[in-house]
Amino acid sequence: MTNRLVPLAWLALAACVAMPGAALELETPPGAFARVISPTVLVAPDAPSWTYAPGEPVTFTVHVLADKQPLKGARITYRVGPERFEGSAIEAEVPPGGLEIAAGTLEEPGFLRCLVDFEHEGRSYHALATVGFAPERIEPTQSIPADFDAFWQRYLGELAGIPLAATRERIPEACTAEVNVYRIRYQTWGYNQRADHFYGILSEPSKPGQYPAVLQVPGAGVRPYAGDVGLAAQGFIVLQIGIHGIPVDLPQPLYEDLRDGALGGYPAYNLDRQDRYYYLRVYLGCVRANDYLASLENWDGRNLIVAGGSQGGQLAIVTSALDPRVTATVANYPAYCDVTGYLHNRAGGWPHIFADPQQQTEAKVATSAYFDTVNFARRLHAPISVALGYNDETCPPTSMFAAYNVITAPKELWLQLDMGHSASPEFSARHQARILAQVKPVQ
Repeated sequence: MTNRLVPLAWLALAACVAMPGAALELETPPGAFARVISPTVLVAPDAPSWTYAPGEPVTFTVHVLADKQPLKGARITYRVGPERFEGSAIEAEVPPGGLEIAAGTLEEPGFLRCLVDFEHEGRSYHALATVGFAPERIEPTQSIPADFDAFWQRYLGELAGIPLAATRERIPEACTAEVNVYRIRYQTWGYNQRADHFYGILSEPSKPGQYPAVLQVPGAGVRPYAGDVGLAAQGFIVLQIGIHGIPVDLPQPLYEDLRDGALGGYPAYNLDRQDRYYYLRVYLGCVRANDYLASLENWDGRNLIVAGGSQGGQLAIVTSALDPRVTATVANYPAYCDVTGYLHNRAGGWPHIFADPQQQTEAKVATSAYFDTVNFARRLHAPISVALGYNDETCPPTSMFAAYNVITAPKELWLQLDMGHSASPEFSARHQARILAQVKPVQ
């Protein structure tokens, strides 16, 4: 299925390009030596819902402001097209009342994006708006291997044969009157028929009792973790894990060295081999984290929630699909969704491996099907709460809707339309509330 930008308004687009104009006009108040401004670039579509029917035309309006007033003489460059397939840059001057860009439409379900760039005094300013066309009808491009379930049952069986062998060490300086914090190490599946280890930080209420458990799976990268004392203080056992087989509370420079060196580009490691791909040990290590939580005497035996954002959203969906003990999933802007979109002339999910035609080998495409979030989303059994934004440039909304739309488990979708790939304070507050809402009474 291919999205196509309908050129019904290319003449209007050309008409929006202003002739070269005067330099920026900045009025300096009397008595001031000079004026310093911090420009704001705003892009908005004409539909308040940012959502259209296929074939319905879209108009974007661009404003460049300084001190909340139009910045006279501001010149921008903009591009319009399906996300990650935006067209060539067009230069234009933004009039005081704003620049209207007739952006055309999409004939099929998908997303259309307007990217705007502005430069002033050596600084670059970037803004965008992304609109959806019947996003609830987006379908995946990723295939489903006939032996998908058998593949994962094989490795889950191997994982079950490995002793948990967990250890924990209290971290006095991280503890509070209400919460105890521990370093965690446990054994999990590794390559070459040997055990591997994962590390994490456990935060749990210090008061004796039975509590719901939350597994927090990480976003992409290599970094330390400190646990979640705040959520634990509200009556949760919280296990925050890393996925790279290294302790999660070492000095920051070490993680930076690994990120720039040995672990740089890890999502592509061994993608041409299903039995050696990097995420094989990662997915199994996340399931093993639930083994650890389920082994705790203070777990309530009922509530096991998996939560994360970006790569963490990917891992939350995967872990929940593989583990029948999971009772709820909270996933924000999930990654690795429908990564094969690029083979069908549309955006694929992070890490965008197949955006490079040289990576589109038969072996790599075949392996991706065993690890794509889409194929795990199909197998979710517990309720899931998903949240995302249309303006996400890291995890394209086309890819995320491809995964969300195939979920048959009870589901809810939270949208902050103008959000990119970072959470606003309001979004973060809702994230915790969404976790709290998943807790079911112990009977």
